[in-house]
Amino acid sequence: MAIGDVQAVSGTENVHYVDTGMYDTPQYGSVYVIDGERTAVVDSGTGGDYEQIAGALDELGIDALDAVVLTHVHLDHAGGAGRLLEDHPGAQAYVHERGARHLIDPDRLVAGTKDAVGEQWQYYAEPVPIPEDRLTRLADGDAVDLGDRTLTAHEAPGHAPHQHVFHDADAGIVFTGDAAGIYVPEVDTIRETTPPPQFGLDQARRDVSTIADLEPEILAFAHFGPRGYDAEQLQGYKRTLMEWVEAVRRKRAELGDDEAVIEHFVDHADEMAGGEVWGEEKAEAEARLNTRGVLAYLEQQ
Repeated sequence: MAIGDVQAVSGTENVHYVDTGMYDTPQYGSVYVIDGERTAVVDSGTGGDYEQIAGALDELGIDALDAVVLTHVHLDHAGGAGRLLEDHPGAQAYVHERGARHLIDPDRLVAGTKDAVGEQWQYYAEPVPIPEDRLTRLADGDAVDLGDRTLTAHEAPGHAPHQHVFHDADAGIVFTGDAAGIYVPEVDTIRETTPPPQFGLDQARRDVSTIADLEPEILAFAHFGPRGYDAEQLQGYKRTLMEWVEAVRRKRAELGDDEAVIEHFVDHADEMAGGEVWGEEKAEAEARLNTRGVLAYLEQQ
């Protein structure tokens, strides 16, 4: 699948996804388009990849969106939301109640993102603020009514306290946000995502159980693409998280310097699944971000 390509989610009706070319990297960022009684997108990219989302809507013949459903407000998921609402004046954004204020006034969110992603900010666009009356705040168990289907929000705060996964029970889909990790389809592997400053290991592992308890048929990963549910693979992500945190913990004890720990894992980024798919720049950025997140978690323990 190449940047800009749009494909149907196998086994579903009227659900597609587009490779947004996030970070100028194929098979890293996906946005889902639901063409039902009420049209919706799930997540909205960085803003810098907006044209791919707009192109997908055009390709699918969708002239007007009704809903922009955000798994969380990290700007690789919510960065394009304000622009989508500008271009689709009848649309409403749906977001975790803890994240809404950051979309109304995104200054702190932008500052935090720039600090977290460093040079990768070049792939973002300044987010367009969202008027408060066009935001619907969601709590655990709330539902987004799309007419012929319902997306039910379930708390998944291990990656970020403002994250939900969304369950379409009739279609058997869970839109995972970052709660199930990063799926690398070329090697059929789930990689960790542990960004600073709010990653929590125990809660992230509980979030995996939350998804499993929904008994989905399809996991719709934000990074990257849909995959048929595999209980063993998903449970394996719990081990991946534990092993990754332990690897950082051991290296920190060995080196005694956080910057040296970060540079160690950046230097070995090409050894991780995904490196050969994403390329050196993105693989190193991913390693840097994830190591920093674990170090912040360890500091809080």
